[in-house]
Amino acid sequence: MPRGSCLCGGIRFECDAVPIMTHCHCSMCRKSHAAAFGTFANVYPHHFRWLGGEELVQRYESSPGNLRSFCRVCGSKVPVYMEGMKLWGVPAGLFDDDPGVRPCLHMMVAWKAPWWELGDALPKFDEWVPGFGPGDER
Repeated sequence: MPRGSCLCGGIRFECDAVPIMTHCHCSMCRKSHAAAFGTFANVYPHHFRWLGGEELVQRYESSPGNLRSFCRVCGSKVPVYMEGMKLWGVPAGLFDDDPGVRPCLHMMVAWKAPWWELGDALPKFDEWVPGFGPGDER
């Protein structure tokens, strides 16, 4: 059961199962991660639990209905519940343990950083993965 935490250790969580991990290249993920892309584990609600520090979570609405969460002490990105997708988006860098999955695709590559080359063989989607975007029924 992989556990994770923010930089200061104040926010802690665990996941029973991590079914998928993806790279997102949208400009908001790039900016919020200060990196070429954001890597997220997508976890179903019944497989996610806070272990401590939930009161330290701050949220920022980066666009209508799109929340970004961070630790108010250390500033680390932290898990956020994505209401439209009914999933927890867990920034993969927070895992203290191996989540047991590896990134399986790149999405939003139409907005990738112009200085970053996608050199791996993972599938690439210009926008949302069909059937996996906000509001899509699964």
